[in-house]
Amino acid sequence: MAEKKIFWFNTRTRQVEKGLLSSSLYRIGPFATEEEASRAEEILRQRSRSWAEEDEKSDSDTDN
Repeated sequence: MAEKKIFWFNTRTRQVEKGLLSSSLYRIGPFATEEEASRAEEILRQRSRSWAEEDEKSDSDTDN
């Protein structure tokens, strides 16, 4: 059986890592591909914007 590859982005070294190589303090992930992990910070920014927009919409819906 093949081992599933999981990738992480290390914020200290700015490198993609395969598996749990560094402290959780410095890891973002997990990601299914190395390419996704290399875009970790961009992906987090997009998700944060999306969540903020959803929260804003939810707050405005409850104000009515």
